[in-house]
Amino acid sequence: MDRPSPARDDVWHVTRLFLRLGLTAFGGPAAHIAMMRDEFVHRRRWVSDQEFLDLVGATNLIPGPNSTEMAIHLGYRRAGWPGLFAAGAAFIMPAMVIVTMLAWVYARYGSTPQATWLLYGVKPVIMAVIVQALWGLGRTAIKDALTGLAGLAALAMYFAGANEIALLIGVGLAVSIGRNFGRAAHAVALAGAAVTSAVAATSAVAAAVSVAAAIPFSLSRLFLIFLKIGSVLYGSGYVLLAFLRADFVQRLGWLTDRQLLDAIAIGQFTPGPVFTTATFIGYILGGLPGAVLGTVGIFLPSFVLVALSQPLIPRLRRSAWAGALLDGVNVASLALMAGVSWRLGRAAIVDPTTGGLALLSLVLLVRFRVNSAWLVAGGALVGLAVR
Repeated sequence: MDRPSPARDDVWHVTRLFLRLGLTAFGGPAAHIAMMRDEFVHRRRWVSDQEFLDLVGATNLIPGPNSTEMAIHLGYRRAGWPGLFAAGAAFIMPAMVIVTMLAWVYARYGSTPQATWLLYGVKPVIMAVIVQALWGLGRTAIKDALTGLAGLAALAMYFAGANEIALLIGVGLAVSIGRNFGRAAHAVALAGAAVTSAVAATSAVAAAVSVAAAIPFSLSRLFLIFLKIGSVLYGSGYVLLAFLRADFVQRLGWLTDRQLLDAIAIGQFTPGPVFTTATFIGYILGGLPGAVLGTVGIFLPSFVLVALSQPLIPRLRRSAWAGALLDGVNVASLALMAGVSWRLGRAAIVDPTTGGLALLSLVLLVRFRVNSAWLVAGGALVGLAVR
């Protein structure tokens, strides 16, 4: 996984690519990661499927928004430290601007614009992009019978309601122990120490913010709350909703439940990271400075965690124990992505029009290698025409 020497053109190409993805990446983390694979692995061949999978696994092991962390990882892989910051900022910025504009409309008129027609045409296209990515990544992730069985077990546990983080760590450890059975006790001890350290660190961050936060509103407290959430949050947008409600509605009383649900809805139907919900909340509470501080607070930990974990990924792959653990996490990550996609697909493909659009998009992706961004734009036009 040696990274090529960065050039000025590489930084510009990375910035331009992630600006475009930030404008067209609808559908949540699974869809974002699928579109990144299409650009980095399939179209440009800047990384291999195995390298891409290792990055997916690494982002699932740290808190924060997975797709944004993938953008940061990929920017570093292509253009070094300048690429790390350029990719992350470029992926976040379009969504931040769009959400800020919608928050202004909301603050002025008390409602948000409807985008049902847009999502009607875009969601089936996103499902086709995800299916293509799952097929390609699955062929790389399933290396043997052990990883195949682990993936099936992870998918079954996901549908049974297992905790996502426990599932990732458990499947990763199971594959590592299965391949290196003789040293299983040592691995379990190391895993226990790591979990204990992580819990202690998380508790320290949460305690520090709880002390700092109080009921009166201030921009500094707003920033600290989002910094805490970005530092400790694993899981989906539903987990984000729980964190936001606990802090902003129940503990501080700064938002109503309706305002919070409107903020989540804005994050869901705009392109780019769902975590730009923080931008919306920041604007409602503190205007433009609040929007900026909320966005920086929730995304800053991702830049730090990716920068810290990036040098470790090649070492993990070279170690027998850690490499097997990463294989297990990778196949579990794909199982989670497949489970989420199944549920998204049931909401996206609702009639013959959306079914035909999904099938046509899949054919165009696989047979003619049409850029996924153009397909998303076409889906939006179809949605407009139908609705």
